[in-house]
Amino acid sequence: MPQQPPVRSTPARASRPDASMSLLTNVMDHSLDDGYAEAAARKQAEGAGGMPKTLRAKLGLAAGLVLAALVVTVGAAQARIAAPVVAKEREDLIDRIDRETEAADKLESTVDELRDDVSARQREALRESGGGDQAELVGILAGAVEVHGPGIKLVVDDAKEASTGGDSDPRETSGFSDTGRVRDRDLQRVVNGLWASGAEAVSINGQRLTALSAIRAAGDAILVDNKPLVPPYTVLAVGDGKNLSTRFQDSADGLYLHALQENFGIRTAISVEDDVRLPAAPSVIVRTAQPRTEKGTS
Repeated sequence: MPQQPPVRSTPARASRPDASMSLLTNVMDHSLDDGYAEAAARKQAEGAGGMPKTLRAKLGLAAGLVLAALVVTVGAAQARIAAPVVAKEREDLIDRIDRETEAADKLESTVDELRDDVSARQREALRESGGGDQAELVGILAGAVEVHGPGIKLVVDDAKEASTGGDSDPRETSGFSDTGRVRDRDLQRVVNGLWASGAEAVSINGQRLTALSAIRAAGDAILVDNKPLVPPYTVLAVGDGKNLSTRFQDSADGLYLHALQENFGIRTAISVEDDVRLPAAPSVIVRTAQPRTEKGTS
């Protein structure tokens, strides 16, 4: 019986490690579709791709390049010409601002000098008119001169969690206290209480109060003589410090301020000071009073 030749087994080929990603591999290997490749080859065979072949097309391309270069050159030249003009205008504007600022500073200095001169003339007129020793007292009480002496320092501030009160108009409501904010009438009561307790001069945030001073609200701001104040409100009062503090805290206005602190979180702090300094009022204008004339004189 003839012997069968041995059957040779073909060794197994090793599988590719990325065989499971055949679709992704095919996309990576053939990123350009065959149709695009055929179209590119056809255009190249027909001479449609690359640089223009005819003289007319070459001249058109050259003209386009020249025009583009001309536009870029003209733009750059205009920018270069305009740059010094813009820089000069900027320098002129800065110089003008500096001049106007210097002029405003000089005017402000002149106003301060004239105000001091008017105050000095007012004091001199009081002395010459027979005021004598009372002239200085009148100036102090009227707020026309700077004062200093023992007194108290009272700081009134909004509550820590004070709200703005929404869109309500404070002129149409009872005030800010229910929102944790100090209102104008709160400061009015504080100032009136200090006057009633024996204060000889009072200021709020450096604003000297006189008999003509007004404390009012405008929107969410508190104005003193039409100047807006920013909390905390520091009230300085000249007087018998310890007695002034005691009288104020025991008065109805002092108890009112304490109630604001307890019920609405208004923050207050009062201290007795050995020496407090209050500036003069910005302007003291007499609107109605007339100087007294002797009999037989006009």
